[in-house]
Amino acid sequence: MPSAEDTSVHQERSVVRPTHQDEIAAAGSELIGGRSGRWTRLGSTALTPVGAVALVAIGMFALGMVQKLPCYNWAWFRGAGSQYTHACYSDIPHLYSGRGFAEGLVPYFDRLPGDMQFLEYPVLTGVFMQIAAWFTPGGSIQEQEQAYWLVNAGMLMVCTAVLAVCVARTHRRRPWDGLLVALAPAFALTATINWDLLAVALTAAAMLMWSRSRPLAFGILIGLATAAKLYPVFLLGPAFVLCWRAGKWREFSVATLGAAASWLVVNLPVMVFAPEGWKKFYTFSQERSIDFGSFWLVITQRTGEPIEVSTVNTVSTLATVGLCAAIGALTLMAPRRPRFAQLAFLVVAVFILVNKVYSPQYVLWLIPLAVLARPRWRDFLIWQACEVMYFLGIWMYLAYTTSGDKHQGLPTEGYQLAIVLHLLGTLYLCAVVVRDILMPERDVVRRDGSDDPSGGVLDGAEDVFVLGHAATHPPRHSAFAETGPRVEWGTAGTPVAD
Repeated sequence: MPSAEDTSVHQERSVVRPTHQDEIAAAGSELIGGRSGRWTRLGSTALTPVGAVALVAIGMFALGMVQKLPCYNWAWFRGAGSQYTHACYSDIPHLYSGRGFAEGLVPYFDRLPGDMQFLEYPVLTGVFMQIAAWFTPGGSIQEQEQAYWLVNAGMLMVCTAVLAVCVARTHRRRPWDGLLVALAPAFALTATINWDLLAVALTAAAMLMWSRSRPLAFGILIGLATAAKLYPVFLLGPAFVLCWRAGKWREFSVATLGAAASWLVVNLPVMVFAPEGWKKFYTFSQERSIDFGSFWLVITQRTGEPIEVSTVNTVSTLATVGLCAAIGALTLMAPRRPRFAQLAFLVVAVFILVNKVYSPQYVLWLIPLAVLARPRWRDFLIWQACEVMYFLGIWMYLAYTTSGDKHQGLPTEGYQLAIVLHLLGTLYLCAVVVRDILMPERDVVRRDGSDDPSGGVLDGAEDVFVLGHAATHPPRHSAFAETGPRVEWGTAGTPVAD
């Protein structure tokens, strides 16, 4: 029977420290005293890796709020141009008035003035918005909009803490990877543009439950996340094909039923009592024209020819289905069964890349999935640099279009370059994830002999269905990750074992 001290030492040695494996993390750590050492050991201080990640994430969120100060103080209320030149735009204060919350209208049930008619967000996001409106104090309309943004920011900060904790706990041996989420510059810049963090936090919690072999809890959280934003439902696709390869049909069925049940619990009351308001999100998504950030916009601007919305919808849908089918074939033919996080990142990235809109806050969907799929600082920072450039590019372009004859900002050609840059950044990250799948020895998560630390019931499972010459079982069982040698990087950049 191992003693408590032995258990503590084992846990300490089993935790992977990025500063000992990743040259970029090691170099960056010099700003705070160098590589992690004795002070980071589990149990040596009250601050665990998960706690440290959560605190850093909250601190970065707060810095993102500070970045919005010019808009909070005046730019939101003095015309469109100022909020773009200061790159501090947010939908939240504008939709407080624009979607009837200032007048006390009930989302989905009360018709809005103007062309929008009803709130165009999924039900759980509408509930989130309404709860924030209940806590917004009275005053002038400007004071109410400021307060509404602050209340929402406080609620989204809670989502940030949940997100950070879930990502840090998903890979038991790699809690410090959560710092990639916490320190992501695009996260701080886009966190309070819209309400996406609600769905992102629920999805991260679902990923944590899957990693703990709790398919029902995973399904319930995926259903709730889908009730807040559409993209989380795509994670059922990777679960399906991975469970197919591993023969885990019962677990997949439980997850799917849990997702359907929780989604219905949230949506059914509105579907029954306010059907017109409920379907607005879906009709708006179909009728929405080509918008910012997509390659479709580049095509229309370069050619000068409009593209019918129906054509874009059809092509986007077919491209999404085709690319997801290709990911499924890759999963069944890969030399080792891919990790769940790898496929989750790929399918969500595909959905965004072919979509007719790629809003700057959509990067929030990908950040936690990218960290779990490819926890490599160099690749992550390359992608983040592209996203930060696009974040600045879209606001400078909007400043240009609203400045009249002054032409202050980024012209159309410059904005097109920014779009291409952030699309290429996402494609680059997709490429290295696909390479890791085809060459599993390059996967930093599997370097220590692990199979799929976030795979739950899939971790260490043998294959029952493969295509081609794929392996029929993992080269090493996942238990090796707990007992085998830990591989670290030496100062010369070569792997060494301790």
